[in-house]
Amino acid sequence: MSTENEGNPVPPAPSAPPVPPTSPAASLQAAASDGGEAPTAPIPPAPQGAPASDPYGTAPQAPESSWPPPPPATPSYADAGAGAGAAWGSSYDQQYQQYQQPQPFQQPQLAPKKGSGRGGLIAAVLVAALVAGGIGGGLGYTLAKNNDDSGSTTISSSSGGATQVKRAAGTIAAVAQNSLPSTVTIESESTSGEGGTGTGFVFDKQGHIITNNHVVADSLDGGKLTATFPDGKKYDAEVVGHAQGYDVAVIKLKNPPSDLKPLALGDSDKVAVGDETIAIGAPFGLSNTVTTGIISAKNRPVASSDGSSTSKASYMSALQTDASINPGNSGGPLLDASGAVIGINSAIQSASSGGLGSTGQSGSIGLGFAIPINQAKYVAQQLIKTGKPVYAKIGASVSLEDGTGGAQITDSGSGGSAAVESGGPADKAGLKPGDVITKLDDSVIDSGPTLIGEIWTHKPGDKVAITYKRSGSEHTVTVTLGSRVGDN
Repeated sequence: MSTENEGNPVPPAPSAPPVPPTSPAASLQAAASDGGEAPTAPIPPAPQGAPASDPYGTAPQAPESSWPPPPPATPSYADAGAGAGAAWGSSYDQQYQQYQQPQPFQQPQLAPKKGSGRGGLIAAVLVAALVAGGIGGGLGYTLAKNNDDSGSTTISSSSGGATQVKRAAGTIAAVAQNSLPSTVTIESESTSGEGGTGTGFVFDKQGHIITNNHVVADSLDGGKLTATFPDGKKYDAEVVGHAQGYDVAVIKLKNPPSDLKPLALGDSDKVAVGDETIAIGAPFGLSNTVTTGIISAKNRPVASSDGSSTSKASYMSALQTDASINPGNSGGPLLDASGAVIGINSAIQSASSGGLGSTGQSGSIGLGFAIPINQAKYVAQQLIKTGKPVYAKIGASVSLEDGTGGAQITDSGSGGSAAVESGGPADKAGLKPGDVITKLDDSVIDSGPTLIGEIWTHKPGDKVAITYKRSGSEHTVTVTLGSRVGDN
């Protein structure tokens, strides 16, 4: 299934059990503000008849051989006829919106802005938060000053002074207090001035910050990137590496402070449905916002893209949570009850029918998706080490169309190449064009995109059991995963 990245519209992704095939597809959040904020935009459904892709070796591509392959036409659990608009997925392009100056005691209003940028997907929140904060502070000072006269009365506590309340360890308040200082609001701007806001968190003491690829996309190729901490300190930053297929990026602060406190990383493999979750981010520009929920499901296949004709899909086997996630939360940490990071907030399903060109903003309906931290940690380490992502592959081109009953190996690869890479993992295991892969280890595979997401949860060199059907008979073989370096 595809979800909206907080930002641009994301194409529908394949459904994964136990999601009912009739679940409505939702559009991604979209909208960003003139101040550099870019709310996530709903992801429009991918066009039917999407070309076969080779996410594992010769990834399917558009005529210009782009990679990774475009998202599937219609995910099994995204019923275009039942929902309001686009499919699941993180969307990268959004329309920019601007918070108007709020009047006292009134909520700020968003005004649509012409133009959009991928970074605005989830980034639209920061500026709004700063503006709202500044106005709130100013109003508070004015009211206090105007009421400061000789007739005022001072009320003091019986104890003779206020004392700071201590929060018990393990409470949401304690987790928030410990984690907020290690989160940042990221502003990404292209050379043309387009961009938006997102979230990130401290990965190490050297100044590396983890976030989503679509949060920093606009700043690539000469753009501008900054990170602001809750205490108001702002730092220039640069992209160390980004993985479009995983939707993970690592940036580094220029002249980082010496007192950085990395967030503790948990084990996403040990997360259970029903576990408590805490999300931190900048929804709609409200920086340093904390929301709570639970793990609603695991291993949700999610496909996302920016919805453009040249878009390349990102795939994940996501953690699903009902913690409120909105445009601006992308790239922020999803924490467990102890305060350890278990995922990176990346996408949502929204009931809004908004999409590219839409003036509406989509918001949380309790269906958020996060990249498991075990996968994100591996990707981040590769990006810091080499600047390039490394993907596991089976060396076969699979269909991205729905209704194949699994991941069907196509008759030919992209650009007329062989569907099964000669001497590759699939070839060595005896897989052939026309075979339909139905399981990878114990995970049910219902489509090509689902297989891609599952493969990418592994590392090159891992051995996996692949079950497939050929001429009505079922077979199981062991495949040693190969590797491919880079997004192209």
